[in-house]
Amino acid sequence: MTITSGLRRKAVCALALATVGLTAAACSSSSSSSGGTTTSTSSAQAGGGGIKKGLLVYFIPKDTQNPYEVIADQGGKVVVSSGTADTAAAQIPSIQAAIQAHANAIVIAGNDPSALCPSLNQAARAGIKIVSFDSDVTCGSSPNHLFINQANTEQIGESEVSLLAAEIGGTGQIAILSAAASATNQNAWIGYMKQELTKYPNMKLVSTVYGNDDPATSLQVLQGLLSAYPNLRGIISPTTVGISTAAQYLDTHKSLLSHLTLTGLGLPSQMRKYVEDGTVAKFELWDPSNLGYLAGYAAASLASGLASLTPGSTFKAGPLGSYTVLAPAAGTGPSVVLGPPTVFTKANINQYHF
Repeated sequence: MTITSGLRRKAVCALALATVGLTAAACSSSSSSSGGTTTSTSSAQAGGGGIKKGLLVYFIPKDTQNPYEVIADQGGKVVVSSGTADTAAAQIPSIQAAIQAHANAIVIAGNDPSALCPSLNQAARAGIKIVSFDSDVTCGSSPNHLFINQANTEQIGESEVSLLAAEIGGTGQIAILSAAASATNQNAWIGYMKQELTKYPNMKLVSTVYGNDDPATSLQVLQGLLSAYPNLRGIISPTTVGISTAAQYLDTHKSLLSHLTLTGLGLPSQMRKYVEDGTVAKFELWDPSNLGYLAGYAAASLASGLASLTPGSTFKAGPLGSYTVLAPAAGTGPSVVLGPPTVFTKANINQYHF
């Protein structure tokens, strides 16, 4: 698959501007595809303010087909490279390419918490600064990277359950339609969902299924859920691919809505139709372009010596403001948090266009 559209080129250019963090004297792009990996490149020059000029940053999303990742990748400079599958194996060639290219930084959304670590540790030893975003990696007790957390992990898990509980009266069987079984962020959110469910003794989690952020697989496991649990009252899908796939199915099977409620994490642009026609009442998300934008600033700041992994240290992220590095906690190394998620409803969804 080769991405050549003007929209994609603008997205990569926007990623470049965010990573250099200031003004751009030039911005150009090209696209190529080889061996199942889609790569887009851009170049830009920094206009001052301490960010080094000519930084080479590799952005490695979960895959190049996930619409959430495409939006998140609008925040840096850049070679945007990954496979078309949500696996660690699909991302490792991009890490190795960054090492061979003597990149200044890597920004990665990990498809596996540990399988990427040998390659990322090799990159760190080569002096490449590493930033994870969206889905973290856990590479040993010595922190070697900064995690850009889209929102407080505990808050996401708790709010997903409380949204659903309010809609179904805190009673009934529920299920989770997740992404990959190895996805760090999904598993962390699900862990906090289970903790939150202890507050609702009449809500029972009967199954967690995995659609691997693939529409066809998500539809298959969704149909399996509905067949296995005909009395299911609610589904939480903390993945943009999963929730949009489920919403599309429910939109064409309206009779299910008499007893079944869907919520989760989704893109307003994908979910608007389903909110407006009543298929979904509420869901939430942060602005993924800001997530990529913050990751770009973090990578550029680390590579320029303007940021560090020291808890309490700060760096500036342009119009997003100043961010403070948080101390390691609960299996997460040094991190910063973008901000709380937004709950989307029929009343506000037309205000958002990502």
